[in-house]
Amino acid sequence: MTGLLANAVLASLFIFAIAMALALVRLFRGPSAQDRVLALDYLYILGMLMMLVLGIRYASDTYFEGALLIALFGFVGSFALAKFLLRGEVIE
Repeated sequence: MTGLLANAVLASLFIFAIAMALALVRLFRGPSAQDRVLALDYLYILGMLMMLVLGIRYASDTYFEGALLIALFGFVGSFALAKFLLRGEVIE
């Protein structure tokens, strides 16, 4: 890995970590349930992106598979939370 790519990976991981901290603040202090759900969605997207960047850094396919699982479970969780907020129940 070249020096420029290594520095870009470290910078992106640092920026993602700051964004995760801000999303956690919104998750805990959100004025409404919808704000908390959006913060949770943003957290799983940032976690997926961090896994992808780590996969590039370490050149390992395992990180990409983990990112795919995070995306899958995050989507299902977001769908369930949105349905719960809309109707008050998940299973009809």
